[in-house]
Amino acid sequence: MPDEPRFVLRFSPAERAVHRATGLLFLVCVLTATALYVPDVAQLVGRRHVVETVHEWSGILLPAPVLLGLWSQAFRADLRHLDRFTDQDRRWLAGLRSPDPYRGRLAGKFNAGQKLWASWLAGTVLVMLGTGLLLWFKFALGFVPRAGVVLVHDVGAYALVIVTAGHVLKALADPEARRGMRTGSVRRSWAEREHALWLGEPGQKPKSPIPPSPA
Repeated sequence: MPDEPRFVLRFSPAERAVHRATGLLFLVCVLTATALYVPDVAQLVGRRHVVETVHEWSGILLPAPVLLGLWSQAFRADLRHLDRFTDQDRRWLAGLRSPDPYRGRLAGKFNAGQKLWASWLAGTVLVMLGTGLLLWFKFALGFVPRAGVVLVHDVGAYALVIVTAGHVLKALADPEARRGMRTGSVRRSWAEREHALWLGEPGQKPKSPIPPSPA
């Protein structure tokens, strides 16, 4: 019987493209918001109207990569994984309190923490998009206090930056997870440790080894 491949395919090119495009648009939103709301940065950058326009359009386009990603069968499969919260996910969360970091923490392609992050992110982006549109087209005048819309938009922005920073720090601490998003493949040993149930799903055992990519 041939040896099992050292690497397994985790993300398709379409899935990685959605992740990168979304991250890039979010970064543009954060940088332009900083140039609009921090006086020293605003003075340094100038061209407020241009910065404001870039901020508005990058916010409007933020859901676009996900919508375009729906053409990909692999991406749609990922959304189904993320949308399914199982008893095993509850056991995974309960295992966070265990001294043994892997006791009872078997996970599928995405663990419970990743599912909660994705759900929270989707909801928050929709709130940001809605409040942003209200402010952009001034629909809030007359039936919703503008100050309230601004407050919700600003609080949502701060929350997004803080939680996304945690997401980035978590990724920086896991080189193999970054490899999966960068090259599409991960080491089988990592997958067996972090996502053992995913490896047991049909179609997750490649017929031939995936060539190692530079770390």
